[in-house]
Amino acid sequence: MRTSSNPAFRNLPHQGSGYATFNTGGQPAGYQAGYQEQPGYQQQYDSRPGISERPMTVDDVVMKTATSFGITLVAGFLTAFFQAYYLALPAVLIGLGVGLFLSFRPRPSAPLTLTYALSQGVALGAISALVNLRFPGIVVQALIGTAGVFAGMLVVYKTGAIRVTPKLTRWVIGALVGVLVLVLANLVASFIVPGGLGLRSGGAIAIIFSIIVIGVAAFALLLDFDQADEMIRSGMDAKWAWYAAFGLTATVVMLYLEILRLLSYFRQD
Repeated sequence: MRTSSNPAFRNLPHQGSGYATFNTGGQPAGYQAGYQEQPGYQQQYDSRPGISERPMTVDDVVMKTATSFGITLVAGFLTAFFQAYYLALPAVLIGLGVGLFLSFRPRPSAPLTLTYALSQGVALGAISALVNLRFPGIVVQALIGTAGVFAGMLVVYKTGAIRVTPKLTRWVIGALVGVLVLVLANLVASFIVPGGLGLRSGGAIAIIFSIIVIGVAAFALLLDFDQADEMIRSGMDAKWAWYAAFGLTATVVMLYLEILRLLSYFRQD
């Protein structure tokens, strides 16, 4: 299994090629059947971590991810509608805690995934409402942009226009680490010099940086799609679809925030 750029998809159980694989080549006919004829094979197979009688399917991933996205959107809308800005900080802290827990201790959990989606929705709703007060209509533009990038990268992945290779995976992971280092460096520098390194000041450097971050997040989606596909091919338990939904939600949240930030630069006086 490839290593994803998204921390949520790292450290997953490595299953190898399971019976749910979409690949029909690579092994001679009867290869798997030959092993299945050996005494005790089925018991050993069924006892592997993450394997159950009902392996994960594409529908599982789609439904769980759609549920996660839906809760995020509804929570965001309600927070903005009732102007519950005071919930932003608690939501950020809860989302950060749950996100780190799921990222570094992978486990399929519907309650934790939905808690993360809910907290992110509340935080995004408060942030979006405040930004929209200054730049009317910007939230709709950001949502359309995010949906467009998500759909576009899904088409790119499904058509194979860009193949997810180990080299691409390493590049995206390195780019994400680089972005994180630069954001932290800019934050530290802002305490010393007004505007820090200029990465979030709204100027030309900030615009270029935001475009780069959006591009990295878009490629991270490719890796997330591939990781979910790999989980399906490996025959992992259907409940792991919740973990795939968490990873995709985390990447989309990052993408939306950066698109919102970039649009705000263009709307500044």
